[in-house]
Amino acid sequence: METTVILLKPDCVGRRLVGEVIRRFEAAGFTIKGAKMMAMTRELLREHYAHLVAEPFYPLLEAFMMSSPVIALAVGGDGVIERARTLVGPTDSRKAAAGTIRGDLGTDNRRNILHASDSPEAAAKELSRFFHSGELFGD
Repeated sequence: METTVILLKPDCVGRRLVGEVIRRFEAAGFTIKGAKMMAMTRELLREHYAHLVAEPFYPLLEAFMMSSPVIALAVGGDGVIERARTLVGPTDSRKAAAGTIRGDLGTDNRRNILHASDSPEAAAKELSRFFHSGELFGD
């Protein structure tokens, strides 16, 4: 069983879509192994989005991600990383198909409801970034 990280972004929290998003992951057969609400710091965001820090849009992304708390989820299941990415849809919600989380709930490239780890390597780094020993259950 794989475990991946899902971050419910400020637009998800602010629009009261947290329950709907979690419901979709559970309906897909995934297990919530950890959950916590947290404020993102500049340091944490620069680590998480290190590949984007030099981009001209990064300051807007950082401000958005710090605009309200996020909810970090650890989600487990067989093939969860690839299957979750399919359930989530592409980054730009305007290009996401109906039936995907972003296609149904997102509004654009930044306000796209959530982040999902894109590889086993990223999932491992993100799990250690957002969850500490004893915060994951159901192994």
